[in-house]
Amino acid sequence: MAFDDKKLEELRSKYGQGHGGDLFDPEFRKVADKIFNEGGTRLAPYSGIPTFLTAPHLSVDAETPDFGDLQVALLGVPMDLGVTNRPGSRFGPRALRSIERIGPYNHVLGCAPVHELRVADIGDVPFRSRYRLELSHEDIEKRVDQIVSAGVVPLSVGGDHSITHPILRAVGKNRPVGMIHIDAHCDTGGAYDLTKFHHGGPFRNAVLDGVLDPTRVIQIGIRGAAEYLWEFSYESGMTVIHAEEVTGLGIPAIIEKAKAVIGDGPTYLSFDIDSLDPAFAPGTGTPEIGGLTSREVLELVRGLKGINLVGGDVVEVAPQYDATTNTAHAGAQVLFEILSLMVFSPFVNGER
Repeated sequence: MAFDDKKLEELRSKYGQGHGGDLFDPEFRKVADKIFNEGGTRLAPYSGIPTFLTAPHLSVDAETPDFGDLQVALLGVPMDLGVTNRPGSRFGPRALRSIERIGPYNHVLGCAPVHELRVADIGDVPFRSRYRLELSHEDIEKRVDQIVSAGVVPLSVGGDHSITHPILRAVGKNRPVGMIHIDAHCDTGGAYDLTKFHHGGPFRNAVLDGVLDPTRVIQIGIRGAAEYLWEFSYESGMTVIHAEEVTGLGIPAIIEKAKAVIGDGPTYLSFDIDSLDPAFAPGTGTPEIGGLTSREVLELVRGLKGINLVGGDVVEVAPQYDATTNTAHAGAQVLFEILSLMVFSPFVNGER
């Protein structure tokens, strides 16, 4: 259709007045009506008290918790006592909260999750000690158990990957769950340096505790020099897709494989930021070159729409190793994508 004076006048008549929130598409208008006031102003992304994804803050008591009518609780887990290499992911939750512009609309999944779900940032796990790893794991499990027992779905930000073991102990306490695990490392190693509670072994621990079903686990993006540590993944029946396979298989095929592995049962999604190549996310404790691109990760996560999510996490963002803040930005975006998936999760929507 040619652009002529008549078309110009039509556009001027429709769009020449009003403000940025005056939209005509019903889907876009539904989002705009929630973020623009009547005068056409929306909250500046750099103002206010920072929360995950600018979700409302809800203070929840440590001993007598009241989660109201929440469907999803965003939870910070600032603990990195389980690292084997560079420390610093204890600052991950604060870094992700400080990212000032994520959302509100997910144009691929067609949702505005903070506005479509009853979701809040409930703050951080109340730790009794900053020094004792096993005690910290007890605190994490207690807090997540409170969330799960209230019928709320936890979405956590770490912290190192050892935090996922106590989370799974709470999420899978009534039945073992499946898992989509996106990472550079399988994290199914054994004990060393006098403890099994490190970030290289949470999923071996979870399987042996009976809270994670290894036949319903797929690990995507695995690479690096630690392959010899991951025999438990294969012995237990997990599906492993190495980063070197991604180009040949293609993301659509990997998505279909992931859906076939987890089926329609309860599934947890754990995302380690080191799954991304350090060109995109250098701010992490154990970077491995040859990783996924940010575009591949977004396509992968978005392709999981409709899976039966019962929880998730984003871990291992260590912001001090990245002066650009790109790592925290990538982590916050993936957090948004996981929350977007929860809009379509049968479990989140009460089908339990």
